[in-house]
Amino acid sequence: MNIKEIIVVEGKSDTVAVKRATGADTIETNGSAIDEMTLVRIQHAMEMRGVIVFTDPDYPGRRIRAIIEERVPGVKHAFLEKKKTIAKNGKGLGIEHAKDADIQEAIRAVYSVEDRPAIEILLVDLMAAKLIGHPEARRRRDRVSELLQIGQVNGKGLKKRLEMFRISSEKLREALAVLDKEEN
Repeated sequence: MNIKEIIVVEGKSDTVAVKRATGADTIETNGSAIDEMTLVRIQHAMEMRGVIVFTDPDYPGRRIRAIIEERVPGVKHAFLEKKKTIAKNGKGLGIEHAKDADIQEAIRAVYSVEDRPAIEILLVDLMAAKLIGHPEARRRRDRVSELLQIGQVNGKGLKKRLEMFRISSEKLREALAVLDKEEN
C-alpha cells in the first residue's frame, strides 16, 4: 500500500503490525499516556503529510482518538471491529492482534470529511431506527457502526460520530437495510 499520511497508533506492537501490513510511517501515543510532545508531533505530521488515527476499539483507544481530534481537527480515522482485534488466546485486544488484510481494509476505508457536506442527524430518526431508546438498540448500533466502519459507540456517541464523519442519511439507510435483512 502507498500511504502518504502518518498513522497514529498506541504502541510499539501496533507500529510493527501496521508497518508489516502497509509499510506506513507511524507515531506512537504510548497508550493513553499521550503527552504534549506527542500532540505537537501529531500536529506537525498533520500539517506536513496528514494523519490517520488508528487506535484500539476500546475505552483507552476512544479516549486517545477524542484527545487527538480535539487538538488536531481534520485528522482522518480508521477503525477495526473489536472481533478482528482479539488475541488468538482471547487474552488481549488491539491492532497488534489483527490480520494484515484487516488492517489494510481499515486503512482503505479511512474516513475523510473534506468532500462531504455537513449533516445533522435527528435523535427522533435514531429512535425510529431502534438505534437508541430500544431494548435491542445496543446490538443494532454495534452492527450499524460495524457496517459503516465508524467504530463502536454508545447511544450518545452515535449521533456525534455520524455527524463527525458526515454519514449521509442515504448511507445510514443502506446500513439499516442490511441490518434489517440480516435480522429477518
